[in-house]
Formats: sequence, C-alpha cells, structure tokens
Amino acid sequence: MDILWLTQSDVKSVLDMPLTLDAVESGFKEHGLKKVQMPSKLYLYFDKHNGDLRTMPSFMEEKDIAGVKIVNVHPDNREKGLPTVMGLVVLNSTETGEPLAVMDGTFLTDMRTGAAGGVAAKHLARSDSKVVGMVGIGGQARTQLMALAEVMDIEEVKISSRTPGHCDSFEKEMQALVNCDFTREDTVKDVCNCDILVTTTPVRIPLVKSEWIQDGTHINAIGADAMGKQELESALLKRSKVFVDDIEQASHSGEVNVPLSSGDLLSSDIYAELGEVIAGIKPGRGNHDEITIFDSTGLAVQDLVTADMVYRKALEKGIGQKMELF
Repeated sequence: MDILWLTQSDVKSVLDMPLTLDAVESGFKEHGLKKVQMPSKLYLYFDKHNGDLRTMPSFMEEKDIAGVKIVNVHPDNREKGLPTVMGLVVLNSTETGEPLAVMDGTFLTDMRTGAAGGVAAKHLARSDSKVVGMVGIGGQARTQLMALAEVMDIEEVKISSRTPGHCDSFEKEMQALVNCDFTREDTVKDVCNCDILVTTTPVRIPLVKSEWIQDGTHINAIGADAMGKQELESALLKRSKVFVDDIEQASHSGEVNVPLSSGDLLSSDIYAELGEVIAGIKPGRGNHDEITIFDSTGLAVQDLVTADMVYRKALEKGIGQKMELF
C-alpha cells in the first residue's frame, strides 16, 4: 500500500489562489446543501504552553472524498521561529478506508482561509467595494488580501501597526501581488473607514467598535477561532446581518461565541450560513446600506476539497513521494 507524501514545497507547486477559491466555494456550496458529514472541531488545550491541537474530519458525499486535518495554534511560536499554525492533512479512500495521501496542511490552511474570505466578499460585499481595511497584518492577512484581489478591484488598502516594520514588510510583500495604493493609518478606527474590513487578530477584548463602522461595510471576521476570542464589539454584531460558516462551530468558537454566551446576541440574530447563500437557499446582502459580517471559523470541508484538488494535481504532474505503509 503506497501513500503519496506531499511536502509544503509540493503543495505550493500546485496550489494557487484562483484554484483555492474555486475549491473552497464548491465546499461551501456542498455544506449549504447538507451533503457533507462534518463534526465540529475537537480541541485539546495545552494551557501551560499557550496552545491547542485540533482535529477536523469530513466526508463530502457527492464528491466521495474523505479525510482529516490535524492542526495546532500556538501564538508563542513566533518567538521560536516556528509558524503559529501548523497542519497535516490525511486523505482516505471512502471505499476501503486506506490512506491515499499525507500532505502539509500549513500552507493549505493559510490559502483556504484566505479563500474563504474572498468567497464571502464575493457574495456579501457591495459590488462597488474598492477600499480594504486590515486589522492585523500577519501571515493570514496576506492570503486574505490575495483572495480579495481575485474577486474585486482594490484601489486602496489601509493598514496600521504599533510596529512600523510590520507595515514595511507587509506593504513590500503585498505590492508585488496586489496593484493598489497602501495607506498607513495611525489607529484601528482610521482603518475601519473602508468598504471591506478584514480582522485577523487573536484578541479576547474587541478591537473594533460599532460606532467606527459605516453603513454598507462588509466585514470578514477571521481571527476568532476558539472559545473566548472576540474581535468585534457585540453591539456591532447586533446591528449587522451576520453570516457564519457553520452555526454549531461558530457558536462555540467563532466571533459570535462570546456575545451568544453573554446573551448580547441570540441564535436568531445569526442570519445564515455562507453555504446557504452560495447554494441559493437564502439571499445574501439585501441592500446597499446593510452591514454584513462573515464569521469564519474554518471548515474541515474547506481543507478536504482543497487537499483533494492538490492530490489530483500532484498525481497528474508526478509530484510527491510514494511511501510504503505496510
């Protein structure tokens, strides 16, 4: 029994943002049509190490593909020269259960999370959106901006950081990928004056106040991915049209988890899952003035459909190393 082993370099050689956007959008649609088996993420918390480990299994029934991602989040890894997020994806045969491929999930996670934001903006943001504001300019902000550049014509990106060097490196790297102006703002409040706001921070005390957000803004809330995390003031969620990737998962680990637990937000205040919009089951933005929020927690089906595409591309191109299991 041979397993295809794909390193991060292998994955990078076949995975680009347009392909990832297509894969992730199809995964959302199947999820919206209820054609997937996908338990919520399971967490192991390593409190003394300020980190956690998550398992994310899924099965897409019509595509007949299955697998699991194992991924960690350790914010202190930056000081150790390691990525904050590292992942491994295993694809399995649905016929026999045998493992077909094992691949790096770190780059794949960055790309599919960025693509989720791009798909959300495509379906929920105003069509005339031109200005992007970014709260957080770390690694995830980069793929978020890459995805947005594929689905809209960006004229300006607003960024801010307490460390000027972070703005320098972000602007230098992204100018090579996105043809637009970059404006450095003094405060988060200034960054919020935009058409599409992207938040990618791990905070537990909200950074974005409701009063700073203009009517018609779309927000991709990416950073809250565990219990207790919250980037947006609860009052902002209350006055907005809220979309989640998965209601059960978002309720305990997404942007909505804190206001739901405190009673500041009700389950009935969550309008829809993004997959339902893509599948045509529910409408998205209703008018020009609505504030729309996409609460992204990251779905196992996003990893699965992207990994399956990587696997098939690798087989076509003869990429990767076959390894004997038994």
